Amino acid sequence: MNAIVEAAKEHWSFVAPLLSPPQNEEQYDALVDALDELQEITGYDNNHSFDGLVNMIAALIEAYDLRVRPMPKVSGIDVLRSFMEEHKLTQADLPELGNQSTVSQLLSGKRKLSVRQVQALARRFGVTAETFLG
Repeated sequence: MNAIVEAAKEHWSFVAPLLSPPQNEEQYDALVDALDELQEITGYDNNHSFDGLVNMIAALIEAYDLRVRPMPKVSGIDVLRSFMEEHKLTQADLPELGNQSTVSQLLSGKRKLSVRQVQALARRFGVTAETFLG
């Protein structure tokens, strides 16, 4: 193990920026660029020798994003509205939720999504049920 520590000490100044949490946007951007470059090298192969490094950098980037740019809380109905807009759907295009009156009540907040409706939406849009449970 001593040889590994010695090698790490010798090369640490080159490796440290890849393994240190970014403290500002400049460091964040440098990590994103490094991740892109490494993914080009690995070809997204999970068995590549750099895969551990790719995962570490991705985790550092994700942690920074969550700390600096937290995702806003959205409801399942907000997600549904977004999917409807993205797919250019009307209330009538969602029979798995019920009739048009039921969909209208859901979208207006007068009704909550049922477990059956959440599961149907998850299947329809190819996402997990948790997507609609926010």
